[in-house]
This record gives sequence, C-alpha cells and structure tokens, in this order.
Amino acid sequence: MAASHLRPSAPPPSGRYLAFTDREQIALWRAQGHGVRAIGRELARAPSTISRELRRNAATRSGGLEYRATTAQWHADRAARRPKPAKLAVNANLQQYVQERLEGVVIAPSGTMVPRPVVPWTGRRHGRRPHRRWARAWSPEQIARRLLRDFPDDASMRISHEAIYQALYVQGRGALRRELTACLRTGRALRVPRARTRGRGKPFVTPELLISQRPAEATDRAVPGHWEGDLIVGLGSSAIGTLVERTTRFTLLLHLPRMAGHGSGVRVKNGPALAGHGAEAVRDAIASTIITLPAQLRRSLTWDQGVEMTQHARLRIDTGVAVYFCDPHSPWQRGTNENTNGLLRQYFPKGTDLSVHSADALAAVALALNTRPRKTLGWRTPAEALDEVLQSAHTGSVATTTSTRAETHDPNDAAGLAVDSDAPMPCRGRRG
Repeated sequence: MAASHLRPSAPPPSGRYLAFTDREQIALWRAQGHGVRAIGRELARAPSTISRELRRNAATRSGGLEYRATTAQWHADRAARRPKPAKLAVNANLQQYVQERLEGVVIAPSGTMVPRPVVPWTGRRHGRRPHRRWARAWSPEQIARRLLRDFPDDASMRISHEAIYQALYVQGRGALRRELTACLRTGRALRVPRARTRGRGKPFVTPELLISQRPAEATDRAVPGHWEGDLIVGLGSSAIGTLVERTTRFTLLLHLPRMAGHGSGVRVKNGPALAGHGAEAVRDAIASTIITLPAQLRRSLTWDQGVEMTQHARLRIDTGVAVYFCDPHSPWQRGTNENTNGLLRQYFPKGTDLSVHSADALAAVALALNTRPRKTLGWRTPAEALDEVLQSAHTGSVATTTSTRAETHDPNDAAGLAVDSDAPMPCRGRRG
C-alpha cells in the first residue's frame, strides 16, 4: 500500500467519494462474483458508481481488467491531483468550437452577417433595459450535447457543460475570455452558488408561516374568505396592490400613492419608502380595505416573500387575518392572484406609471373585473358569487339565532337578531 494511505495527517475522505475500505469491499465482492447492483446495495451506492469505479480504476498491467483495492486507490489519488490542465487550454479545436457557438455572429437567412449593437465589456452584469450583445449564444449544455452528434467518433471532442462554465468564471482555468459571459442568457459576470439561491428566504418568514401550514380548506377553495395578494409594479417604482378571493375570484385593488418628497432631493438611507409601497403603506392599505369585509371573509391572506410584508404580524393583530407566505420563487402557489394580475395588465400595462391612477379609477377597474363573467364560476361574475356567499352566510346566521331564541325564550335576543340582520355588507354594494 502506498505510504500516503497510511499517513495519520491525511484528511479523511468525505462521504461523497469512495474510501479505501469501500474499495476493499468492492474487490472482495467482485472476486466472489457479485454484480454491480448487489455491491451497490451493500455499500448504499448507485450501481453506476460501482460500474464507473470498476471501469476507471481497474488494474490493466496484466492485460485484463482485474480490480485490486490498492491499485484502484492509486488511480483515484492520481486523478484527484490538482491543478489539472484545462481541456479547453490544451485542445485548440475544441476551444474554437466552443467559442464560436458562444460568441459567433448572427447570420441572416441570406447568409449575410446581421449588424449588432456594440456593447463594451464592463465586467458587470447588464443593467436595466440596456442593449445586449448579439451572438449565437448557445448554452454550455447545448454545446456539450451537440459535440456528441457532430463528432461521434472523436473522443477528444468531448467536454462537460460544467467545464465550460468553469473556463468562463474561474480565474486561471484559461482558454475562454471572461467577457464571453455576456453571451450567456443571464449575462452574469459572477456565478451564483446554488446554496445561496436555496437560502434566499426572508428572515421575517418563519416555518410556521409558510404556505404548507395553511389550512386545507384554503387549498380546495371549499370555504370562502381566503385571499391571495401581490403588487403589480410600474415605471418609477410605482405600484398597485391586488387582493383576490380564492373561491369567488373577487378582486380588491389597493391604492398606494407616492409619499411626499418622492423624486426630490437626496434619498435618506434607511428612510421611509417614498415610492408608496413600503411595509407600513402596504400594511395600512390592506388593513383599511380588508377590515370592511364581514368576519367570515377574513380568514387568511397568502403573499409572496416580498419585503413589503415585513409588518405581517401587526397586520394580523389589526385585522385578525392569518398571513401565510409562498416558498421562494414559487409564483404558481398563488395562481389565482397571478392570473388576475395578468388580467389587470390590460388596464395597467408594464412600463407605465401606475401612480397616476386615483383610488376612484382603481375602484372602477375592480368593478369591471368583478362584473365580468368567468368560466371557472359557471359564467357567473365574481360579484354574483360573492353575493351568494354573503346571502348564504346571512341566512345561516338568522336561522341559528332564531332557533337559539326559540329554545331559550330570552327577550334580549331580539335586539341581537335585529343587529345581525341589519349589519352593513359593503362588498355587496361594489356590484354597482
């Protein structure tokens, strides 16, 4: 056995890689005639891992493919040495193939080169609405997979998509110029680790507030009173809040006017959100709108993990509405609201200033949407569906109160019944 395997200072291998003891077991079971699947089950490894180990690290000096643990460990240690010469740095043909498909010019059907905007490389990601570099812009995975079809018999023309990414992003890997990252679809100048994207949840969203903890009655739309909310954003950071009831598709729009001082002077660091859709403004707009609804229509509110909802605890105290949050980057978990936002873009297109619309204009648009028949409601309008919910709830409360009064014969119940029957229902008036 090589001395390096016995050094006490050598770091132990991680569970991701096979250790020398694993290779001893593989050699023993292989000599006993076990297959790769049986060995994989014993070691809790994939059969492909065992097959690749037997193929890559077998002893070949005897002319066969005998597997010995010491020889396999020597092969593995040699393959793990770093640094290695990058494949694109030592293979000029492969480098030219990859580079042409990343930055190659765009050709018209006539065969002539199409003029493209001149975009200087700044070492940073492209900003908002700038010109992008025109190129063939194949993705690294498309390049790696296409090599198999273009060079089926040339083993030297092989590379993984990860090797191409490393040649672009890792300094010292050579071969490809850093500015070619502008030809990728995202145009990122720096790579974003996956672990960072998985941990992008907001600190104010605790596990008990995630959508997985929302009552089942909200998921199947059996009980009305569960809402979905979001912001639609326009030019200059203007915004309109939207609330949609999941069962009836009834829509409420939140007026979020800009605050005094917006657009004038120097912004104060950590100051109030003058654009009008900060946490306090959104909380007050939701509370003042949703508090006008009957109690049976104020069960829960589902929002994405935007910072405008950092004061959700105060909102819950003020309105009694339970607030839940979707998982990061999962807009489909609020499908009703996303669909409604698409309908609203007919009135509030992207790239327009939404702050010019008054509260009366938003109410008129909400009325237009709530009086539009929907296929999912059996061609009823959301206003009619909500009216039926309120009527059934009102009838049920009257029946319950009447039966209780008959059993107790308490004369004071008449006043309570009169109050219940005459309670205002502002939502019914929205039908216009």
